[in-house]
Amino acid sequence: MFVETTYLGKVEVQADDILTFANGIPGFKDEKEYVLLPFGKEGFFLLQSAVTKHHAFICVNPFIFWANYEIRLDDQSIEQLNLLNETDVALFVLLTIEQPFTLSTANLKAPIVTNTKNGKAKQLMLQTSHYSAKTPLVTKGGS
Repeated sequence: MFVETTYLGKVEVQADDILTFANGIPGFKDEKEYVLLPFGKEGFFLLQSAVTKHHAFICVNPFIFWANYEIRLDDQSIEQLNLLNETDVALFVLLTIEQPFTLSTANLKAPIVTNTKNGKAKQLMLQTSHYSAKTPLVTKGGS
């Protein structure tokens, strides 16, 4: 199947590449199917709606920037995603891209969690003050 994207044009994806958000993403409850496409530098991705061309998020593997990033999945999320093994989990955080890029931020407070085996996904809303929704990607001393 093909997915129309704003940033990458028409992209061919397989049916098993579809990530299903049972409840959508907060603020976008009607968008339930997405694909995760490589985007630019390694570790960066485009979380693209499989239906709506202009609905996409730039996200990143958080461990590239924050090696000690850690979340604890609640039992409801584990059940909802049907997670059987820790190794089946992939995490991403959404970015807010600013100009210049050094002002861009990541939402560490609401990561995207996916089950790599079955394509189920959800955005968590962490109940912690440890992480921010506006964490700088680049620190003053470098990246």
